Amino acid sequence: MSDASSLSTPAAERKRVINASLTLGGAVGITALSFGLAAVSAGASVWQACALSFFTFTGASQFSAMSVVGAGGSMGAAFGGAALLAVRNFVYGVALAGRVANDGQGRKLPLLQRLVAAQFVIDETTAMTTAESTPRLARTAFWVTALSLFVTWNLGTLIGALAGSFLDTQVFGFDAAFPAAFTAMLAPHLRTQRGKMAAITGAVVVVALTPFVPVGIPILVAVVGVMFGVRR
Repeated sequence: MSDASSLSTPAAERKRVINASLTLGGAVGITALSFGLAAVSAGASVWQACALSFFTFTGASQFSAMSVVGAGGSMGAAFGGAALLAVRNFVYGVALAGRVANDGQGRKLPLLQRLVAAQFVIDETTAMTTAESTPRLARTAFWVTALSLFVTWNLGTLIGALAGSFLDTQVFGFDAAFPAAFTAMLAPHLRTQRGKMAAITGAVVVVALTPFVPVGIPILVAVVGVMFGVRR
């Protein structure tokens, strides 16, 4: 059997997805060090930082909340900004429902399993899941990415919070991990027609709205591009 044919076997494809998901989990998990440091610097305790990562588990909202608190804003303002950023996860849920919410035989998963899956509907799991062409590989990508990220994110938060002010996130480059991970996840989607249309739509929306609306709003509105990836 040639190398080309062996790479196309189901086992090889599944291994590829698992390796990619674990690699992403490790890479993005490093960003949690930055969050742990930022949370403690903003006045949160170690257990508060860890609780936010465990129960919220969406990096953008967590960073938003801590930045507001650190700047002296109220808890209401911190929650409002974080909730606004989290709205995009609802759109992600629409895109992933048909791939993750069933057992592969057309039957819906039990309610408890669907609630657990909902906790893991974030940028990275959405990108890895929708990049796969078959339902089985999509489910593998979702769960492996979700679990690896959950472990590394919470562990990184704990380490970062304990480290406190001893590490400088910009000196060590932790602040660059998030955008680097997003850039890596973008490539597979740009190879498809739907992916290109979604990217172009998002870019046009952001450029058009940026001069007229508050910071952060254009990116939220740009999620309309994800509708190109929604199938019945």
